[in-house]
Amino acid sequence: MKTTIATLSALAVAATLSFAQDKPAGPPKHPGADKRPTPEEMFKKLDTNGDGKLSLEEFKASPMAKRDEAKAEEIFKKMDANGDGKVTLEEFKASRPAHRPGGPGKGGKGGKGPKAPPADPAAPAAQ
Repeated sequence: MKTTIATLSALAVAATLSFAQDKPAGPPKHPGADKRPTPEEMFKKLDTNGDGKLSLEEFKASPMAKRDEAKAEEIFKKMDANGDGKVTLEEFKASRPAHRPGGPGKGGKGGKGPKAPPADPAAPAAQ
């Protein structure tokens, strides 16, 4: 009797495992996590009147600027390299850090340059 119950239990477990399915691959947890928008795409979204330049008002309408208007104005002034009150696509691209594959969280160097070679223990210490 014990062997029959043990056999049936083993069969029940085996049947359960055979019918179990892996969870189907769904969309990424964060929509767009795999694709970072290009500076051109971001600029086009911010340039609401389509004149090819961002005004302070257009920049302040962005979601980031709505969180902290004072900081947004400071960032805008830094982007406006020639101080004309408008940010061109070139100024916008120049103010943004370059996106490098293998950046932070991707197992890469995170944008850090090459490490300096280890110091030679036989060499005198630099002062």
